[in-house]
Amino acid sequence: MAETKTKPTGVSVDEYLASRASPEQLSDCKAIMALCKRVTKQPAVMWGPSIVGYGRYKYRYESGHSGEAPLTGFAVRGRELVVYLSCEDPEQGELLAKLGKHKMGKSCLYFKRLADLDTKVLEELIVGSVAEIQRRHPHASDG
Repeated sequence: MAETKTKPTGVSVDEYLASRASPEQLSDCKAIMALCKRVTKQPAVMWGPSIVGYGRYKYRYESGHSGEAPLTGFAVRGRELVVYLSCEDPEQGELLAKLGKHKMGKSCLYFKRLADLDTKVLEELIVGSVAEIQRRHPHASDG
């Protein structure tokens, strides 16, 4: 089985952002960083080559595959930013409807500019996601 690339690294978050983010994205990233740190009370850590993550938890699928992942995080993906969160319950769905201009994948919230979103709703989504992950994975650890 291939080893996962998504694990904490010693790479500098600031260097990653400087190499990937446009000036507008950099400003948005700094705001997302403050929000994620406030919610998780954890510092930013690079996970793999491109995810700025906060906190961590261990998971194991029914298939036996296991690993670690950040409780939440974000990345710069070209012209879009992506925030990683769990939005499986109905309350999260209701919040997504109020968020603003975005696209939602399985656990990826894509948007072009933070100004397109209601940041209070984004914070509520991240709080709910972290709580859900900690509920499903009771041994979720701090950074």
